[in-house]
Amino acid sequence: MVKQYIGSKQFYKYVFTIMAPVLLQNVITNFVSLLDNIMVGQVGTEAMSGVAIANQLIFVFNLCIFGGLAGAGIYTAQFYGKGDNKGITNSIRMKLYIAVAASVIFALIFWTGGSGLINAFLHEGNEALDLKETFTHSFNYLHIMMIQLLPFSLSQVYSSSLRETKDTVFPMKASIIAVAVNLVGNYILIFGKLGLPALGAEGAAIATVIARFAECIILIAYTHSKKEKFPFFEGLLKTLKIPKGLVREIAIKGAPLLVNEVLWSAGMAMQNQCYSVRGLEVVSATNISSTISNLFFSAMMATGSAIAIIIGQKLGAGKKDEAVKEDKQIIALTIVMCIVLGIILALIAPLISGIYNTTPAVKELANDFLLITACFLPLYGYTNCCYFTLRTGGKTIITFIFDSFLIWVAYVPLAFVLTRFTDINIVTVYILVNCLEVIKCLIGFFMLKSKKWVVNLVSDDKIA
Repeated sequence: MVKQYIGSKQFYKYVFTIMAPVLLQNVITNFVSLLDNIMVGQVGTEAMSGVAIANQLIFVFNLCIFGGLAGAGIYTAQFYGKGDNKGITNSIRMKLYIAVAASVIFALIFWTGGSGLINAFLHEGNEALDLKETFTHSFNYLHIMMIQLLPFSLSQVYSSSLRETKDTVFPMKASIIAVAVNLVGNYILIFGKLGLPALGAEGAAIATVIARFAECIILIAYTHSKKEKFPFFEGLLKTLKIPKGLVREIAIKGAPLLVNEVLWSAGMAMQNQCYSVRGLEVVSATNISSTISNLFFSAMMATGSAIAIIIGQKLGAGKKDEAVKEDKQIIALTIVMCIVLGIILALIAPLISGIYNTTPAVKELANDFLLITACFLPLYGYTNCCYFTLRTGGKTIITFIFDSFLIWVAYVPLAFVLTRFTDINIVTVYILVNCLEVIKCLIGFFMLKSKKWVVNLVSDDKIA
């Protein structure tokens, strides 16, 4: 029974070959985000809170891009498994349409409605923090960050396509360069080094914009200069036409993923907004906790990418039994990794939260949130694998129910009721909301056990 969850040494070597660049890229990105967060925190709690609020809104956009590209990405991976370069080109072309459209839509939303969205997170707490100052930092940060929406989207088009066609190394290299640019830019612009003025939170936004453009240029220049290695990028922009059958298939499979990611990320933002009702110090604490937690989430995100790539290619090649077996083994690996990482996070949580230049109450709350996250990390890892497995098999309606439906009918309502209609302290509220992850694990287990996700999406009769 247990043996079916344990792969061979050769299998794990292959999995880690796929995972390692993605893992390293995520770790570096999230570690730099942590350093950025600490640097902005040196400006003051208001600046850190303002940036956190703006990043909640940017997070919705980021997830929209990931979800929008994921639908086409399913086909990119399966076309690659099939050996169909023309199919890959068309799926990437579809990604470009999605990226440009999403960037324009969100730029309009942030430009016209940013003030109202920011104000929804501003509530008085026990620390007498300056709400007006927090709003100013958040508003300015958000408007500068709007500039990076399109280059970020295009970077994701190219990096995701490279990963889906087995080149996970170069996207990692481009990301490392970008985060290095971001880190150096933050240091110079936040604190006013090299004769430049100290711009604080706004300086952090400018540094991010510069880094996004650098990453985008590097990825585009690389892929289009390697025509022999990436023949599917050749002629990508010569025509905007995509076969109607493929557009229809991607729209059917991809629309639920796009809607899912937007609603899920909006649900997470709404959940944090519910927590913010208990005061601005809670916003700061959740910001610290999520920034540190994201560093530990890197492992399960890397295994999710491994599922999308490895299992997607197995399904595209028609090797369904192997797909089922290897999916179980990757899930088991993820859970073990998350247990180990959860223990490490619990041990170092007090040390990390103590680094921040903020109030004792914020530090204490952040530490509590981190300990709760550490306990639930294996559950997060399992549900993340369930999501990627279902998505890889094209069961995008089911992933919508699994992700967005649950957060809006369970997580958000529970957080809303507990924060507004009870006197339960915020730490207990946080625990109770996270306990819903157990239900999500059970649903995911039965969905995977049904094997309805084991589908070849790129057989000739489906894309004609």
